[in-house]
Amino acid sequence: MKITTTILALAILFASCNQFEKTKSGLMYKITKGSGKQKLKNGDLIKFNVEYKIREKDTILFTTYGHIPSFYKIDSSQLRKYDFGELFPMCSVGDKLEFVMNIDTLKKLGMIPDYNAVFKRGGVINGKAEILKVYANEDEVKADIDKEVAAEKDREIKSIDEYTKKKNVKTQKTAGGVFVEVTQQGTGEKVDSGKQVSILYKGILMSNGREFESNMTGTNAGKTLDVVIGAHQVIPGWEEGLKLFAAGGKGTLYIPAMMAYGAQGNPPVIPSYANLIFEIEVKDVKIPPPPAPQPTTPPVIKK
Repeated sequence: MKITTTILALAILFASCNQFEKTKSGLMYKITKGSGKQKLKNGDLIKFNVEYKIREKDTILFTTYGHIPSFYKIDSSQLRKYDFGELFPMCSVGDKLEFVMNIDTLKKLGMIPDYNAVFKRGGVINGKAEILKVYANEDEVKADIDKEVAAEKDREIKSIDEYTKKKNVKTQKTAGGVFVEVTQQGTGEKVDSGKQVSILYKGILMSNGREFESNMTGTNAGKTLDVVIGAHQVIPGWEEGLKLFAAGGKGTLYIPAMMAYGAQGNPPVIPSYANLIFEIEVKDVKIPPPPAPQPTTPPVIKK
């Protein structure tokens, strides 16, 4: 019975693998045809969803599903080898793609710099994509991108609003959608643009509560982060949220992804489209010191 079961399992696996084809560069793929009849061609402006996932840990590396889709102009001269973009000329609007990428091959082709904790030797990436739309011109693309960005911001703000209400956290919302819980206002100098702020903080992923960075505990405990507000040294969510505090203040910032690291995330600790929570303590607020004088080149004296 065990032998029969094993043979059956292998037969099913073999049949499943045979559904996949291979591009000239070696990319394994499968295309499930949709109802669309509009074939993609060189020069088309397209919209699509895509997702990459590490097979071994079922860990999503990147996804646009449920977020902002990708937008791309097909240029056959720029299509990379061993990339799902190779499949565009075979697709129509509405088609769904599955593809398999070998990490060793990615390393060999120079598409990843080296093996690491995410891209391990012998590992496999499973991918999927769906062709959503073809546009007539770039104006249509821009209008749709603006619409998708606005929708993403609304989703993130709604998610944080629901989270804080569920946790019974009393917050204030900034213009950009940062939710701020002020537990201690602070009585010193107020945080404002142009001021240098010394901060202790702990960063947490809202999705699972996992801490990803801190100078409140660990090896960096007590070493403040000094930033100048308005100098774009930190994520926009900090720039807005910190302005509700003064020196000595304490609280928590609930920051939507689009006011943090957005679609790119900050691999490997912060995934794409991650809403973030920061517990903060404002230790000091002051005028930043003037920049150090730059050495000057002595004038050349002609004889």
